Amino acid sequence: MSATAKIQTPISQLELTCTTAPKFAHILSEDALAFVATLQANFGHRREALLNARMERQTRFDKGELPDFLRETQYIRSSDWSILGTPDDLKDRRVEITGPVDRKMMINALNSGANVFMADFEDASSPTLDNMLQGQVNMFDYARGSLAFTDPRTGKDYKLGEKTAVLKIRPRGWHMLEAHAKLDGEPVSAGLFDFGLYAFHNARALIERGTGAYFYLPKIESHQEAQLWDDVFTFTEAALGVPHGSFKATILIETLPAAFEMDEILYAMKDHIVGLNCGRWDYIFSYIKRIGGNANYLLPDRGQVGMGTAFLKAYSLLLIQTCHRRGAHAMGGMAAQIPIKGDEAANEAAFEKVRADKDREASNGHDGTWVAHPALVPVALDVFDKLMPQQNQIHRTRTDITITREDLLAPHTGTTTEDGIRENIRVGIQYIGAWLTGRGAVPLYNLMEDAATAEISRAQIWQQLKHGAKLDDGRTITPDLVRALFEDEMRLLKTDFGKEQFGANRLPEASNLFLDLIFAPDCKEFLTTPAYALIQ
Repeated sequence: MSATAKIQTPISQLELTCTTAPKFAHILSEDALAFVATLQANFGHRREALLNARMERQTRFDKGELPDFLRETQYIRSSDWSILGTPDDLKDRRVEITGPVDRKMMINALNSGANVFMADFEDASSPTLDNMLQGQVNMFDYARGSLAFTDPRTGKDYKLGEKTAVLKIRPRGWHMLEAHAKLDGEPVSAGLFDFGLYAFHNARALIERGTGAYFYLPKIESHQEAQLWDDVFTFTEAALGVPHGSFKATILIETLPAAFEMDEILYAMKDHIVGLNCGRWDYIFSYIKRIGGNANYLLPDRGQVGMGTAFLKAYSLLLIQTCHRRGAHAMGGMAAQIPIKGDEAANEAAFEKVRADKDREASNGHDGTWVAHPALVPVALDVFDKLMPQQNQIHRTRTDITITREDLLAPHTGTTTEDGIRENIRVGIQYIGAWLTGRGAVPLYNLMEDAATAEISRAQIWQQLKHGAKLDDGRTITPDLVRALFEDEMRLLKTDFGKEQFGANRLPEASNLFLDLIFAPDCKEFLTTPAYALIQ
């Protein structure tokens, strides 16, 4: 904890602004809520200041400044140091599966054969209070070895096998609030709410089982934001009476500014961190959001923005080099493909894309990778088993590469097409609609999508409109053109869903929000912020 931090015990109790089901009573115990209130009282103001710092930096980007490595922290990048260490059950992370905190999906993921399962309170879960609290119940039961489920429709029982994946959880990011929990009349940090309840109830139970409280931390934009998490970890370990360094985190490098501070982020959390991860989809969104107002960084159709070239390749290689120099894992990105039923040829073609992606990651030096569906676990395992027979590749320090500022900013080249705009409209609106109905992991067109896909979809159209981008057929992308394509896609979706289901899936509200975002004068920070107001 920073030397200037002062421990505050809030005078007022955390206030829940809605009635909750009796099944959540043990999660929302008086002691647990008091602990969340203490976290908010001690760290909430720093969180707000750091969010303001994001906006101040964005103002500079909008005026033409570009991200760069920090002069004031050169000493961190140039000196020799390493992270504290990695627990035994996290030394081999060759395949990690991710998914929402849904009970049945958790059990399937834990039984999938993956090394690690990341239970996601963030982008793969719609943050209804019921979803968030049911997720906490599931984590509580897992920590005590009682996670099981009987499907009420089929009667099928689901239970954990003898060997399961190691559990990590992803709390919501610093930008999100939990509107249903207030301290002194103000909503608390959603990240502190998720983290606080999970750690309070489960940290000691997990340690007693021989594992630990392990986390993925999302949307971080600076080493100061990482330092805040480190201080939260240190405070919580002391409050719960567990050894310093027990909590371990992997940080997703999924924002453009964070790519320039990877060494500093590792250093800020060196007692509590075990690695960094290439959060590729959010990273594309962040690239557009942070420097997309500059016409020099206009991107082609998102299907042409791949990990093998330009800024994505550069950041992936720098992440490997940075992590391995410090003794940390360098985790690869997501394979979002899901099985294609009834079409073996298409299914095999999709799996071949996964193999090629994982071959690239393992060959470059990544220590593991992500998949979104249990069927992809053996596919990814096969690649990493062949190319990485040992637990990890931290010994590969990649001193043979040099990544510059220009490399990290280099845009992908390619074409912008009408089909690309249509896909962004179609996917973005369907995802937002599903999110509004309580689903955060949504299968669309043979891919498992989360909020990052919708963020790319709306941000890319916003960028194309801002710069009057040209289609490959010579037409200029104008508001009239986008509205015409939007109306046509809405007509097709109404036909596909039927009028009743179109409304039940909240697609009218989703389409209105999508239009508001793409026609906004500035690229809004997150679509989930205005969308959250629609699910309360």
